[in-house]
Amino acid sequence: MKIGVIGAMESEVGGLRAMLKDQNIVKAAGMEFYQGTLSGNEVIVVKCGVGKVNAALCAELLCERFEVDYLINTGAAGSLSPRINIGDVVVCTEAVQHDMDCRGFGSKLGKIPFMETSEFKSDERLCALAKGICQKICTDISVYEGRVATGDQFICSKEKKFSIVDNFGAICCEMEGAAVAQVAYLNEVPFLILRAISDKADDSAEVDYPAFERMAAWHSIKIISEMVGML
Repeated sequence: MKIGVIGAMESEVGGLRAMLKDQNIVKAAGMEFYQGTLSGNEVIVVKCGVGKVNAALCAELLCERFEVDYLINTGAAGSLSPRINIGDVVVCTEAVQHDMDCRGFGSKLGKIPFMETSEFKSDERLCALAKGICQKICTDISVYEGRVATGDQFICSKEKKFSIVDNFGAICCEMEGAAVAQVAYLNEVPFLILRAISDKADDSAEVDYPAFERMAAWHSIKIISEMVGML
C-alpha cells in the first residue's frame, strides 16, 4: 500500500516525516519526496509549498510517478463556523474552490467550466477512519465534518469570511485542499483532506495563525500516523 501525504509547510509534515523508517529522498519539481515505511505501509511525505498550483503539481507527481493508492492532504485552516475553535480538527467531506469565478461567462461562483463536478468528495472510508481516530486520541479537542473552501488567499477579514460561508456553506478555509482533491478525482485516487484549526479566518487571523500553526498541525500528524497502520 502506498500513501502520499502532502502538507504546504514544514510544520505540517516534519513530524510525520521523522517517523518514517528506511528513508529515501526523491527530488522533483523543486520538491523533496521522502519515501519510507510506517506501520508496514510505504508512505511518501512531501512539503508542497503554499497555494493551489504547488499543491496540484505535487499531487499529480504522487499519482503519476509514485502511483500512490491514497492521497492525504494535511495542514492548518481557518474556521468559518462559530462552533469550531482553534485546535479543533475538521475532516473535510468535500472541497470547493471559492476563488473560481467565471460568472462573466454565466457560470455559478465556484463552478469549474467544462467539468462534470466542482465539488470533490473525500473518500468516505478515509473520513470515517480519521474521525474515529481523532475522537479516540485527541480527547482534548472536538472533531467536525464538512466542506472546505480553498483559494489562493489567506482569509483574514470578517467580510470575506462571511461571503465564503454564504456562497459555499463551508466550515473551514485554506489554500491547497481543493487542488489536491481535483487532481485525485481526475486520477481516480481516493483522498482525504484533514485540517486542524489555527485561526478564525477573521480580523484576528494574522495574529492567531503564527501562534497556533504548530499546535494545529501536530493534531493532524498524530491522526495520520495512526491512520497509516489501519489502511
